[in-house]
Amino acid sequence: MKYSVFLLLVSCTVFAQKQSKDDEVKKYVSQVNEDSLKSYIGKMVSFGTRHTLSSTDDPKQGISAARSWVIKKFNDYAKNSGGRMEVYLQQEDIQPDGKRVDKSVNLGNAVACLKGTDPDDKRIFLIGGHLDSRVTDVMNRTSIASGANDDGSGVSAVIESARILSKSSFPASIIFVAFSGEEQSLLGSKQLSEKIKRENLQLEAVLNNDMIGNPKAGETGEVNTRILRVFSEGLPYKDLDKKAIAIRNLGFENDSESRQLARYIKEITEQYVKGLEIKLIYRNDRFLRGGDHTSFVVNGFPSVRLTEYYENYDHQHQDIRVENNKQYGDLPEFIDFKYLKKNVSANVAVLANLAKSTSQPEKVEMDVKELTNSTTLHWEKPKSGMPAGYYVLARETDSPVWQKKIFTTGLSVKIPLSKDNYIFAVQTVSQSGNPGVPVIPGIAK
Repeated sequence: MKYSVFLLLVSCTVFAQKQSKDDEVKKYVSQVNEDSLKSYIGKMVSFGTRHTLSSTDDPKQGISAARSWVIKKFNDYAKNSGGRMEVYLQQEDIQPDGKRVDKSVNLGNAVACLKGTDPDDKRIFLIGGHLDSRVTDVMNRTSIASGANDDGSGVSAVIESARILSKSSFPASIIFVAFSGEEQSLLGSKQLSEKIKRENLQLEAVLNNDMIGNPKAGETGEVNTRILRVFSEGLPYKDLDKKAIAIRNLGFENDSESRQLARYIKEITEQYVKGLEIKLIYRNDRFLRGGDHTSFVVNGFPSVRLTEYYENYDHQHQDIRVENNKQYGDLPEFIDFKYLKKNVSANVAVLANLAKSTSQPEKVEMDVKELTNSTTLHWEKPKSGMPAGYYVLARETDSPVWQKKIFTTGLSVKIPLSKDNYIFAVQTVSQSGNPGVPVIPGIAK
């Protein structure tokens, strides 16, 4: 690394550097439309129930009618893609399991894949939400289960993202999916994640949106339209027994790939979406519960859950009724569409930056030959794309977010910061200025 850059690091002027917003990403974010979101949720509610075990042959009611409508929306938007968006229904006949499936049923995920423009770029980024809904009894497939927020709000984010980004030409690919079977034990997401694993696809990020539209707490009535939670695992679920000793020895308990993705979401969202803060939650999901991203976590893919700051249990998993002058049920009237719009905008900003970024640097390593109060990192160019350069990131070990950032066009850097006190990472920067997800270094041999 050049001595001049080293001096800049010491003075910390480069540490304060801010990346500018990408005009194309800004344009996409500005296109998120509140009326569109209302129309999507209104249509989903009109299917009566979207329970996974509901009718699969009624053209107007039930899960089959709902997923056919999502497929139609995807096909409408595919017309904008110049033939690059493939739309399909991923189906599987599943049998009773003695738990939450008591009859054979056709399970279907509505999927749209927007193929990247660079044939050498195999990266895939996925946004999902679950289409199925439920009431108090998880096996009740006949009562009206509006599912406006759980998870009509998440599916509305998927559909709106597909509408807007179908017009893009990103080097990497994006999958848009409305899962079925979430309430019956994550069945649809298991089906898709296992397919992606079998086919050895390069899935690098999963954004699972589940309940992102209701900002009001049930017990206290508090309202928070400024915060969106992002849940991420710390210790990686897959192959933890093989990785645990190295993670402990290096102090990387807070630096899984999913957690790097969560930090990335925070940085990008707060740059592009006014009035929205990302709250990093150091759990894979809410306490003792799970969501569709967990199916991908289990298979080793970086995956997070995006969800509102408060859950309102009066309007989640409830029969629609009035008791003591209080309305229960997951109805559209309890959605704050301005809050929902901000949360959908966050997804669009993150997906666009990810898909426009250059793939990750290869063989990011830290030299440990000598005990010093400085740190030397080196890496190799990414497999696809031509980056404009790289950001080298640093944060104190107790900091939840990256605190220091420098830019270099080289493939190594010496930083006057101690490995005892800081965690480091390297991320690519594309020619259009879009950063990739940071990569934590390994130990150089």
